[in-house]
Amino acid sequence: MEGLQKFPPRPTGAGDLFQLFRDGAPRTRASLVSETGQSRSTVAARIDALTAIGLLAPAGEATSTGGRPPSTFAFAPTNRVVLGVDLGATHARLAVTDLAAGTLASTQAPLAISEDPERVLSWVAETGSSLVAEAGRSLDELAGVGIGLPGPVDHANGRPVNPPIMPGWDGVDVPGFLHRLLGAPVVVDNDVNVMALGEHRTACPDEQNLLFVKVATGIGSGVVMDGELRRGAQGAAGDIGHVAVPGAPEVPCRCGNSGCLEAIAGGGAIAHRLRQGGARIDTTQDIVDLVRGGDIAAGQAVRQAGRDIGMVLATSVSMLNPARIIVGGMLSGAGEHLIAGIREVVYQRSLPLATQHLRIVTSSAGAQAGVIGAATLVTDRFLAPHAIDALITDKEDT
Repeated sequence: MEGLQKFPPRPTGAGDLFQLFRDGAPRTRASLVSETGQSRSTVAARIDALTAIGLLAPAGEATSTGGRPPSTFAFAPTNRVVLGVDLGATHARLAVTDLAAGTLASTQAPLAISEDPERVLSWVAETGSSLVAEAGRSLDELAGVGIGLPGPVDHANGRPVNPPIMPGWDGVDVPGFLHRLLGAPVVVDNDVNVMALGEHRTACPDEQNLLFVKVATGIGSGVVMDGELRRGAQGAAGDIGHVAVPGAPEVPCRCGNSGCLEAIAGGGAIAHRLRQGGARIDTTQDIVDLVRGGDIAAGQAVRQAGRDIGMVLATSVSMLNPARIIVGGMLSGAGEHLIAGIREVVYQRSLPLATQHLRIVTSSAGAQAGVIGAATLVTDRFLAPHAIDALITDKEDT
């Protein structure tokens, strides 16, 4: 993450204590003593340190059990802001949030990711700066920038790796470029991982094992296991769009192989088949509009795409045994056609034990999943115990 300090901070213990406050509930010193087993003086010192850096604030008084009512303290999420950026093949969404992922300002615009990366990232920085100002904040208050890209990303350094739909982006130092323009730490991940994180945190935070599947121009999935986003050894976990569909025609895929799920069931593939039948389609949204308008051919094409996706997901269900599959992305707006096709095949081809409690549903967070997930990438790092200890150490040293 560009801009983080290179040396570990001195442990203060306050960073660990702060994690109890991330649920938003106010607490008294006495309740923290009981909850942690730490001495009253230790708890008081750590609350003072967290208050000094602005992450805790007084939250009124608790109900008295006799004598003076005790003071309570709570997380102060508006102390800093975060810029979340969700870039797709043809769109960009940005949002400024507080440290609890509450949206303060947002915008979206058409944007071709195939354009020159410097031009795209300069636009992101300029638009993000304007959005921070619109939220009534300054770049000095920016805790970080989280960005999701529609292609493989080496999560260790935030650089795209041979992204099929992003010519010219291979190896681009996205964190370094944005850090120079915005002056804040930058975290980069694959867009579907970011959407999975956003959906998990906002819609089903208690769900420990799920797959988030994005179906739009491309197809991909984010994997949450044991409550944590799983990226794999090189960050390529969940790339189901380039898994070969059993029995499918050998349609060339932009990754260089043929018969890939994305080439068979992605928005571009569906649009191509419908245009061959005489439909006038330019975008994936046009497909959704046709389905919603009752077009039979479009509905059938989307349902078949669901079946093809289900063929690949059935293997994923047997391998990972998720409790929930959440389907998002532009084509998820086509109603039950896509979901019905996926359910039809997954429930048929997976073992009963794996599907006994499996739910296959559409996204609840919708279009906001990406920007909320991108912001969460930042807040998870900014509010980690070692990062908070570093903030306290820095303040004590100044």
